[in-house]
Amino acid sequence: MAGEFNEPAVIIVKHTNPCGAATGQTVLEAYQKALACDSISAFGGVIGINRTVDAEAASEIAKLFVEAIAAPAFTPEARERFASKKNLRLVEVHAAPPKPVVKHISGGLLLQDADTARVAESELDVVTWRPPTAEELRSLLFAWRVCKHVKSNAIVYAKDGQTLGIGAGQMSRVDAARFGAVKAVLPLAGCVAASDAFFPFPDGLEAVAAAGATAVIQPGGSVKDQDVIAAADKLGVAMVFTGIRHFRH
Repeated sequence: MAGEFNEPAVIIVKHTNPCGAATGQTVLEAYQKALACDSISAFGGVIGINRTVDAEAASEIAKLFVEAIAAPAFTPEARERFASKKNLRLVEVHAAPPKPVVKHISGGLLLQDADTARVAESELDVVTWRPPTAEELRSLLFAWRVCKHVKSNAIVYAKDGQTLGIGAGQMSRVDAARFGAVKAVLPLAGCVAASDAFFPFPDGLEAVAAAGATAVIQPGGSVKDQDVIAAADKLGVAMVFTGIRHFRH
């Protein structure tokens, strides 16, 4: 997930789901924003970073108990800051071509291509009467990149390059929307929401709007799309379709 971003990005992972993700001007800023999303779940997690970890960031990260930190490199000063952390693993990870995803099943394997799909602003389909503002659009594209790596059903609330609440692995998309809102410790008013798959009914859209989202990004493709669009228009929520589904189990 960290590799999805060009700017400095920090992802805090717990049990294969992100509990906080953010971008910033520096690794330190991105880390502080990611941690603020859910500092309780971050305890004992794994951190992914797409930049060299310097001493300033290491000093702050060292205050939290984490199992491992994966990054392209660590400065000598950063390694010194981490030296007192007995069970911490520093892993240097470099970008490589994605490999097929393998799932074991009874009597065989399921093999599928890695999800490398990205969406650009020009590819978005604005389906509501109100288009997203420039600020909302930036947040929507950030939330979409994060949502790609959250287990389905997935809803991600975000704003200004920072996740605010993440509803992951729920059996109902409405529950994912509600759970993500319940988990939020930062204000959700004026945020955006990303859904990894389409809303099958308006209730999911209504749930994210009730939580405070003013704009939504989702694949589209439901037989109830027009009902969902009508609900968004009624609520004044801007909504864009990507035409790409990031359904991850």
